Amino acid sequence: MTEGDNRRSWTQIRRFEFIEWKLFWEGSLNRSDLEDQFDISTPQASVDLRNYREEAGENISYDATLKAFVPAPEPKLRFLKASADRLLLQLRAWMTGALPRDDLWFKAPPPVAMAPDIVRHVEPKMLRAILRAIQRREAINVLYQSLTNTRWRMVAPHALAFNGYRWHMRAWACDRGDFRDFVITRVQKIGKSEAANYDVAHDIEWNTVTALRLCPHPGLSEEQAAAIRRDYGMKDNCRTIKLRMSLAYYFIMRMNLDLDTLPPERAQIVLENLKDVKRQIIEARAETRRRIAE
Repeated sequence: MTEGDNRRSWTQIRRFEFIEWKLFWEGSLNRSDLEDQFDISTPQASVDLRNYREEAGENISYDATLKAFVPAPEPKLRFLKASADRLLLQLRAWMTGALPRDDLWFKAPPPVAMAPDIVRHVEPKMLRAILRAIQRREAINVLYQSLTNTRWRMVAPHALAFNGYRWHMRAWACDRGDFRDFVITRVQKIGKSEAANYDVAHDIEWNTVTALRLCPHPGLSEEQAAAIRRDYGMKDNCRTIKLRMSLAYYFIMRMNLDLDTLPPERAQIVLENLKDVKRQIIEARAETRRRIAE
């Protein structure tokens, strides 16, 4: 950010970002776009356009035929960090209701559809109680439904984690004396809270970042492998994914990386260092038990 950027107000920088967004993604911009999006007057929109053209006039020109501002063939964006991933994430959030329509800068969003996420709704009061327990370093009494039984348990959550399908709380299980994941939607009720005695530093799986090396399945043809490398943005035939060790198990299961019976076209990728990751998880749990025992 330049010295001039520092002198501008946040709202003006936001409107400059909007101008570049419209030019980059939609290819045109009208003064009314600024007026409608930011609820500003026509004179203020004109000032914003004039100021932007003074700053980055090489990026924009007026097309009398279209009666709109259009971008240069190769605009040099100053206020927008163009990201396809971010835009697609916003579209997905809008489709799921997590992002209101007003937060999408499209004049008319493109036709878009998505397969539904089958997830359970998390009650705000439930999440608030968990967040407070994390903040206050407390244990909470929860009526938890596992696959084997339903019973009250004292757990001390210290973090939240999403495994691709469900939200968990990473917590110290007071009754078991170890760190575990508890699916938030399986908490039926929350009771009283109390002070908790645990050390987050002992949760080795949570505190350790591991690397997963994803490669095309060796059973694929070279043409098929090339398609997979492009799909996953692989370089040198692999892509390294870094994540907390406590989430590695869920990622491996979700991507079927632990199954060696799937046909190559179905599996598509393999985890090159699967044995190493499994060994790391076992060693991390052993180290946690050792620290707790001390």
